[in-house]
Amino acid sequence: MARTRVRISSLLALSAGAALLAGCGSGDEPRSAGTPGAPKDKPVVVVTTTWEGAFAKAAGAEDIQVIVPQSVHHAPDYDPKPSDLAAVAEADFVLYAPFEPYAEKIKEAAGSRAELVEVNLDNDPDKVRTEVAKLGALFGTEDAAKKWEAGFGTEYDRLNKEVQGAWPEGGAPSVVSQVFTVWAAKLAGATVAGTYGPEAVTPAQLAELSAKKPALVLDNAHMSTGTVLPDSGAEQVKIVNYPGDDLDLISVYRGAATELKKAMGAS
Repeated sequence: MARTRVRISSLLALSAGAALLAGCGSGDEPRSAGTPGAPKDKPVVVVTTTWEGAFAKAAGAEDIQVIVPQSVHHAPDYDPKPSDLAAVAEADFVLYAPFEPYAEKIKEAAGSRAELVEVNLDNDPDKVRTEVAKLGALFGTEDAAKKWEAGFGTEYDRLNKEVQGAWPEGGAPSVVSQVFTVWAAKLAGATVAGTYGPEAVTPAQLAELSAKKPALVLDNAHMSTGTVLPDSGAEQVKIVNYPGDDLDLISVYRGAATELKKAMGAS
């Protein structure tokens, strides 16, 4: 798969209106994942986070600029800077998720040039395939998207069998999952006894979920509220949804598989 090239915006500032729109930022500059050299005729894609970026890369995009630094643990807390919005204005496609509170700023900054694309951020494999195919069609990179999907399917099946091979003697474990990590339960072939979040667990929920006696709690590393079922005896597993700066979505599944096997006592 082609690597994305670094795209450095030549814009030094936005108009006063865009500056007011953006507000104050953290000081981190937008980054792109990759090295120089992508063909000029490839679409310029700006994404809000590495999660959208990974979907874009899987779909065949090569020129990808990420707004929210990967170091920001909870991406929705980020406040886009004027330079971020300047990059958005120069893009061919802008990918965002509707739950991100800065989505409206992104939409306004995109103006008339960029095509805004709402991405369904969910690592459920079926939803991932749907999104990657959709983006490949938009970018004109259908062949690259199909090639990625084939490799993804092979690796996902391998990981699924590997994690199921680590099940305890009693069979598939029962789990309680944060709503955005149910995909990891599917990867494990686990039975989902209940879900929680994205808000903190209430005392009533705590009693209800603990009564289900789950073996595992699949917690969202990006929205963790601490130990979810402290007195249940369940092993809490940290599940990461966002890929790193390499925008490798498959690495997210490998990481989840590793954590799940550890929790079930496998090496």
